[in-house]
Amino acid sequence: MNKTELIDHIATTADISKAAAARALDAVIDGVTTTLQKNDSVTLVGFGTFSVSERAARTGRNPRTKEEITIEAAKVPKFKAGKALKDAVN
Repeated sequence: MNKTELIDHIATTADISKAAAARALDAVIDGVTTTLQKNDSVTLVGFGTFSVSERAARTGRNPRTKEEITIEAAKVPKFKAGKALKDAVN
């Protein structure tokens, strides 16, 4: 499912216009993004938790030249599914 299909699903399920569904989805995505930028987490009970994880610096290898390169440390977004979501999938 892509973003357009998700907007259609939200509009149909919530009985709202596609424009309102698109604004609502954009607001949720913006809220999660803003919170993660502040290094906080977003917990949606039953669905899951979005958080920020630290990835340490490491040594990699350029596949073309076989030369060793240093990959810098980075913050990466992480999602951990909640129990209700796991149960729904299984």
